[in-house]
Amino acid sequence: MYIPHSKEETQRVLKELGLESLEDLFSHIDPLLLSKPELPKPRSEEELRRYFKDLSKKNIPLISFAGFGSYDRIIPSVIWQILSRGEFLTAYTPYQPEVSQGTLQALFEYQTLICELTGMEVANASMYDGASALAEAVLMARAIRGKGKRVVLSEGVNPLYRKVVNTYLRGYMDEIEICSLTQEGYTDLERLEGLLKDGEAHALAVQYPNFMGFVEPLGEIVSLSKKYEVPIVVVADPMALAVLKPPGEFGVDIVVGEGQQMGVPMNFGGPYAGFFAAKSEHLRRMPGRLVGMAEDIEGKRAFTLVLQTREQHIRRERATSNICTNQNLIALANLLYMVLLGKDGMREVARQSLSKALYLKRRLLEIGFEKVYSGRHLWEFPLRHERAEELYQKALRAGFLAGVPLEGFGYHKTILFAITEKRTKEEMDSLVDAIRAV
Repeated sequence: MYIPHSKEETQRVLKELGLESLEDLFSHIDPLLLSKPELPKPRSEEELRRYFKDLSKKNIPLISFAGFGSYDRIIPSVIWQILSRGEFLTAYTPYQPEVSQGTLQALFEYQTLICELTGMEVANASMYDGASALAEAVLMARAIRGKGKRVVLSEGVNPLYRKVVNTYLRGYMDEIEICSLTQEGYTDLERLEGLLKDGEAHALAVQYPNFMGFVEPLGEIVSLSKKYEVPIVVVADPMALAVLKPPGEFGVDIVVGEGQQMGVPMNFGGPYAGFFAAKSEHLRRMPGRLVGMAEDIEGKRAFTLVLQTREQHIRRERATSNICTNQNLIALANLLYMVLLGKDGMREVARQSLSKALYLKRRLLEIGFEKVYSGRHLWEFPLRHERAEELYQKALRAGFLAGVPLEGFGYHKTILFAITEKRTKEEMDSLVDAIRAV
């Protein structure tokens, strides 16, 4: 432990503050909320190394069939070899473009590829993650609309993302309405129109495909949003956009999503990077950073942060957004993934994922699982079983993370499975054998 101040310096500061001890700094906090841990005795570096090595042996490596926003995909080794270079690994805020051209150019290329992937006209340099990107997009849609007090979220939007939106909107006192899904697993268009037609909605958000894996009828949803002049936000799966019509071609206002699938390990939930793209007419309302290409005083190509001043982020409620940074390193991993695989490579990843998902789904239906919805899905799908929790635990003991149980989200005896190109036929067959009802 490193303590920068001597005892004499600490006492001098405490005296200046009128306090007797460091503990007095926390006297305003209820004692019941203050923990008093008994710290272990100090250990040497080698003892600590052995301790954590032994501790790590308690981890059980699992073969993942889970998704719900974080996916176990193949990551080309070259991505993190490149990102481990000091130029990328230590790069931070590029406020001084004269010494940050490499980082700025890479982010400009990232923005360009996100625009190509989503079919949108402008993208920023990334957000913290997909959930916060959605929440920021809802606030942006709120500003675009300029009136109304209701946010409409499809039930198909990831429940965890919906919670983040709810947190963001708490101070605005807006009402949040959830539009239910049909028996096919799509957003209920009749119910949706009922939530939009009174003019009180200022933002609509859907997921494409939705968190259950079903491909929403985006064209019909966008038509309703345009009919009632409600800005629409689409939470998109970047790998799905390799094979689906991009949201921009439907005329959506804002597209956001999570970039973890593109070259980033699952990492126990982070750090990740959200992507954020919009129509150019909404450019001035976008949160985060924008990198632009210009010319220097010698007429050479140069990159710099554009259209936003640093100070606007600290203007509290008057700011365009309070997001004042981005995820440089993770965004660059996304960029390298897209560059290395290209359009054909990403399509092949999507094709393999879908093919394997259909195979596993058929095998699971054969051993007693049942469909929850009847619509078209990609590589993620929910199945119901009377013994869902028991079978999930059984698979866990056998070394498999057999999907995500959805009981806590209101879906009774239901498991959400996700299959990526990384899974093999042998792994899928082994999972089925491990949970097969006796």
